[in-house]
Amino acid sequence: MMQKILPFVLILSLSACAAGEGPFAKRSKTPQDFDFELDAPPPPPPGATSAEALDTTTDAQKAEALAAAPTAGEASLGKMAVSLGKATEPGFWLRGAAVKAAGKGRVETADGQSVQVDLIPGEGAAQLSLGAFRALGLSLTALPEVTVFAE
Repeated sequence: MMQKILPFVLILSLSACAAGEGPFAKRSKTPQDFDFELDAPPPPPPGATSAEALDTTTDAQKAEALAAAPTAGEASLGKMAVSLGKATEPGFWLRGAAVKAAGKGRVETADGQSVQVDLIPGEGAAQLSLGAFRALGLSLTALPEVTVFAE
């Protein structure tokens, strides 16, 4: 009996994986998947289309993130061009292949401004959150070069 049922169980298990919902399904991590100290802002309201509506970070959260200062134990991950990340993912974060482990970090612009971010491992080029772009006063259509530091 078990020999007749086993193939069906295996086929069903593999079909769930093929649909992207099984235990081996690959999904990208979001800032909410990690436990960080910064209070996470709420997601943007449905139908939001402007940068102001999509950026749900508060003035207090921006002030806290902008108060980032170099720390003795931080390590440079290097200079890199960053593009605007998914605008519907709130908070201050940087995702990219240069990030090998999730944690706290800091992004510094060429003119010395810096913002505290959550570092998230990812694939490909570095992406910076809408909140971080706006806090640093960067053009949303630019590909600014920044230096990234990990704590």
